[in-house]
Parts: sequence; structure tokens; C-alpha cells
Amino acid sequence: MTYLYGPVPSRRLGRSLGVDIVPFKTCTLDCVYCQLGKTTCKTIQRKEYVPIETVLAELQTYLDEDLQTDYITVGGSGEPTLNSGLRRLIEGIKKLTSIPAALLTNGTLFYLPEVRADCSKADVILPSLDAGDEATFNKVNRPIAEITFERLVEGLIALRTEYSGQIWLEVFCIERFNTDSKQIDKLAEAIKRIRPDKVHLNTAIRPTAEPGIEKMPPDELLRIARQISPDCEVIADYMSSHCGKATAEISQTLLSMLKRRPLCLEDVCAALGLNSIEAIKYLDDLKKQGLIQYENKAGLIFYKAR
Repeated sequence: MTYLYGPVPSRRLGRSLGVDIVPFKTCTLDCVYCQLGKTTCKTIQRKEYVPIETVLAELQTYLDEDLQTDYITVGGSGEPTLNSGLRRLIEGIKKLTSIPAALLTNGTLFYLPEVRADCSKADVILPSLDAGDEATFNKVNRPIAEITFERLVEGLIALRTEYSGQIWLEVFCIERFNTDSKQIDKLAEAIKRIRPDKVHLNTAIRPTAEPGIEKMPPDELLRIARQISPDCEVIADYMSSHCGKATAEISQTLLSMLKRRPLCLEDVCAALGLNSIEAIKYLDDLKKQGLIQYENKAGLIFYKAR
């Protein structure tokens, strides 16, 4: 598959079949914590970066194989709302299957009415908000010049007004960047204006675009969650899944996953329904072929494609 990957383990969506509709690292932001590395094409230009009909044909082929997944998630290796065919894609997914459609987005283009309309048929939208003011937004997310903090927030407010589905807002916590008490109060105020259905706190568990971005301790995340809202939730690590792929396809599926995001051994086991010994055999085989490499982050090994 060219545009589909997984299903991959998601801490918020369970088993998530990914749909990638923009070229690698084509984005409106260049976040310091991005697990895919630095943005190579920072843009706000919307166009049909990949052919939507081809993507839907791939999905139909996958569904014909008796796919088991909890969500079909439009996201991948860039900002999906940059694809001007997004509405046709989501409507096409809804015609092909009853599996719910999710949109994983940084939320920066929701100030545009056409983008909000394009996303209206998704079952759940998962945008991000990592700052409570312009200075912190620029420091953490490093946006293209046309995107400002207030434009981001106003777009999310407009989305909430018009969109009847679920909005699950993610806040990525980075010590010394956006976690002091004053900044959290500002974030909490912005979140009150947006009125999402859920607020999820996340932190670095995989290699990041910039060095020195460390995983925050659970007690610190809980402190921040309580300060934001009584309903704010710290995302737990995803522990188990089974994607039902045939054995002959495991290596190909694993490599496709690792091209999109780094995974630790537990992630691989969860996504492919393998025990650790089986997973290590597949990883070692791909490593011997020179197709993947690994990186140690805070004592945990993450694998990624070369």
C-alpha cells in the first residue's frame, strides 16, 4: 500500500489504520517535538497532494481483506488539512465502511471556512494546542508566518461552533517550554474558549525533531492535568492490539509502519499481535537488510526506517 499504513497502536484510538495524504513533512508547523523530524516543506498551500480516488481504491482493497481496526485515521507524515481533496476522502470513507473516521491535525487551518466544511463528516477530530500565548506558540510549534496563535485558537472555536462530532484536543507538554504555572493557566483559558469534548496530555516517548526534549514524569503531568481541568486526561501508553495481518505480510507491514513513525518493541508487538521474541526476529531481519535502524531514548529502544 502506498497511502495506507498499519493498523498501528494509538494511545487514543486503539487500533488505527493510517491514511497519509500529504508528502512527508509537508506541514504548516515545525514542532520541536515532532517524532518525524524537522519540517522540510513548510506551507499553507492547499492542493490535492495525492490522488484521493487512488487512496480510496487502496482502502477498498484493504477492507476486502477483512480488516480489523477501531478507526480509520487521516493523518500520517504531514498536515492532512493541506490536501484540498480532504472532503472527498472523508465522504468516500463513510461510503465504504461503518468504521469511524478520525482526523489527526495540528488545527492551524481551521480559521478557513472551507477547511472546517471539509472536515464536517469526520466522527472525531483530534487537533493540538501546545501553548497559551504567541511567544510560546512560536517557541514550541515554529509556525509558518501566516499562522498566529490567535488565528489557531479562533479557528478551533469556530470548528466547535459548527462541528457536531467529537473534538479531542491534545496538549504536548515539554518541560521548560510550556509547563510553568503561568503558561498552564493561559492554556486552560484558551481551552475553555475552545470547549473540546476531551483534553489529552501527551509527552515525548519517541525521538524528537530537536534534542533535549525529554519525557515528563507522570506526577508532573497529573499536576498539569488538574490545573487545566478536572476532566483533563493524561494519555496512557497503549498496551495491546491485534491487527490480523497474515504472517507473510508482517515484514512489509512493519516496514511501512516504521516509515511513518518510530516504534518501540511493545508498540510492534501490539500492532502486529506478536510476542516479543517473534517481533525481535522480524526487526533483526529488517536491520540486517539495512532497512531499519534504532535509537536509544531514555533507556528505551525505538526502531525506525532508514
